[in-house]
Amino acid sequence: MSMLLALSLLASGPVAEEVQVAVLQQPVARGARIEASDFTTEARTPAVARGALPIERAAGMEATRNLPAGSVVRQSDVMRPQLVHRGEPVTVRIVSGTLVITASGRALGGAAEGDAVRVVVNATNRTLDGVVEGSGTVRISAP
Repeated sequence: MSMLLALSLLASGPVAEEVQVAVLQQPVARGARIEASDFTTEARTPAVARGALPIERAAGMEATRNLPAGSVVRQSDVMRPQLVHRGEPVTVRIVSGTLVITASGRALGGAAEGDAVRVVVNATNRTLDGVVEGSGTVRISAP
């Protein structure tokens, strides 16, 4: 009898209200930039909505994995846009005071603006560490 009472109490427990949360309207491929127009709002349970990014924070970010339509976007699903990709050619700017030397190179890893990245300078075949300044541009500060 007590088991029956416990089951009936669990079944009639409080029902969680649904909350409005941003979800993707269409699938987003890994590495694709997410725009604000990719989102719509839907009612979801608080458990599903936990950790969801607002549209303002997710827009402009890059998907770290394939995201299906209707999915809630969380921080682990996105990253800052990669301006330098592994194996791609980059412009290397070696800066020392007012002296600036520009050379061509190849990125050894991917990175977003302000992130550290290793590059190989084509002219010398040396590996150097630098900071991404912009799309395809790496700055190396010399002493």
